[in-house]
Amino acid sequence: MNGTPAGIEDLLRHHAPQVLGALVRRYGHFDTAEDAVQEAMLAACRQWPAEGVPGNPRGWLIRTASRRLTDQLRSDSARRRREATAAALTPRDAFTAPPPGESRAPSADDTLTLLFLCCHPALSPAAQVALTLRAVGGLTTAEIARAHLVPEATMAQRISRAKQKVRGEPFRQPGPADRDQRLGAVLQVLYLIFNEGYTATSGSDLHRADLAREAIRLTRAVRGLLPLDGRVTGLLALMLLTEARSGARTGPQGELIPLDEQDRARWDRAAVAEGTALVEEALSRGPAGADQLQAAIAALHDEAARAEDTDWPQILALYDLLVHRSPEPMAELSRAVALAMVQGPEAGLAAVSALEDRLAGHHRLDAVRAHLLERAGDHEAAHAAYRRAAGRTLSAPEARYLRMRAARLLPPAGGSPA
Repeated sequence: MNGTPAGIEDLLRHHAPQVLGALVRRYGHFDTAEDAVQEAMLAACRQWPAEGVPGNPRGWLIRTASRRLTDQLRSDSARRRREATAAALTPRDAFTAPPPGESRAPSADDTLTLLFLCCHPALSPAAQVALTLRAVGGLTTAEIARAHLVPEATMAQRISRAKQKVRGEPFRQPGPADRDQRLGAVLQVLYLIFNEGYTATSGSDLHRADLAREAIRLTRAVRGLLPLDGRVTGLLALMLLTEARSGARTGPQGELIPLDEQDRARWDRAAVAEGTALVEEALSRGPAGADQLQAAIAALHDEAARAEDTDWPQILALYDLLVHRSPEPMAELSRAVALAMVQGPEAGLAAVSALEDRLAGHHRLDAVRAHLLERAGDHEAAHAAYRRAAGRTLSAPEARYLRMRAARLLPPAGGSPA
């Protein structure tokens, strides 16, 4: 949707899941319906800037997408049942009265239903992310391909295979037996989308604001439908508290600025306040899960007026709880940093060494080790670790930052390291 005014683009992405939900509920054919919605959105991108946004934009999109869908279904069926099929597939007018047996208009509930469908257990995490961005986020295949730095044809195949796998699945939320399991997949997909936006794993940009914003928007939508679920609230809090720092994470030339060196006056204090309130709400709803604990850690970082004011003992205590409940290696690596801040760099280095087998070859392991070696005064080893980390990351901004840190540890000609 390049070139589309931002207001219209936001409006289209807001309505996309509800429009798709309306079509799938009425006609089935998820894959064909999704293509029809994309065509309707592209038509809106062409017409609305020149002709103005219609009074009922969702209705306009549903009418346009329904015509595209029924035209396609007629074409596909013409070989077998030309006249009968065309008559049977004539769309009912969704904007004067609801179809028989359907008492409600398309609503925000369709967003959650679509998220569950896009996160079907039969799909791989990569396919779940791609299909969610396409069907629920309203992004085009080209936009998703650019975000993941893959050819558009590759992404089109990935999305097509995902749609084929969920073809025929009923358009309804999963029953109580597997709702919790599927919600976990939904939240994991949203977290992966946000993470890729906040710190791009490859490419020339550190931050992909469009992906981060989309993840926050979708998580807000889920929370609007499940306001009492502490996991959803905790994830939204984590995203807001993390994204609040994005304006201070890079310098004028796009260079990475680490947390302890950021200008905290540039943090989004409104997002910090909202995120902190959500953390308190999430923690009040029972035992804290991984997202709630990570959000609480982010809140402690964001509430510190200066880096030296950070409550590291409390952060370490929260990491202890986090790795006990969810022993993920990246969480343990972050705990090693907190441990070093409380007990000294040697304790942190010992914790990093214990992760060697689980994170072998990962640039973050070398980056953390380099940071702790530098703090311990072993500049030669730190220099080598920074260089290894720079050679292993696919992110250009991270690689530049790590090489810069390594260069600072080189001794001047005829001298000793600084």
